[in-house]
Amino acid sequence: MSSKDAQTPGKDKRVIKKYPNRRLYDTDSSAYITLSEVKQLVMDCVPFVVLDAKSGEDLTRSILLQIILEQEANGSPMFTAPVLSNIIRFYGHTMQGFMGGYLEKNMQTLADVQARMSEQSQSLTPDMWKQFMNMQMPMVQGMMGSSLDQSKAVLTQLQEQMQKQTEQVLASFGLKR
Repeated sequence: MSSKDAQTPGKDKRVIKKYPNRRLYDTDSSAYITLSEVKQLVMDCVPFVVLDAKSGEDLTRSILLQIILEQEANGSPMFTAPVLSNIIRFYGHTMQGFMGGYLEKNMQTLADVQARMSEQSQSLTPDMWKQFMNMQMPMVQGMMGSSLDQSKAVLTQLQEQMQKQTEQVLASFGLKR
């Protein structure tokens, strides 16, 4: 959800208001809801926006981050400490603006692969599902490997371009790297 979309809630978006007492009010159902229920909206692909009840400020991202934090604290975490450390390192870095789009595109690719696999496996029994997954694993690994190779190539190319541009800027000031 882009920040522009979140700032202009329309009829197609569910509006959830967050009150100072930290309670969430779903204006669609006219009832208070929990963070778990907001998570279910995400799981059901229901478009929504969370707004501060007083200021109208968009709080959607902070609520989504709160859900991720709870998921990471309970059960089996998705992000390792090195992955989180690398994400933190991108904040304030010149690549910060690029990183969001990069992650979003790769997550969408993964979601597309998951959807295709789900469609292909709807009529399978549990035993057939195991066999299906055993056959699909090399294909999925190949697709993900190919995607990672492409991402690596794009990042390498971007890094080289930035290095050339930096050298050109420094040269224009009579400085050499």
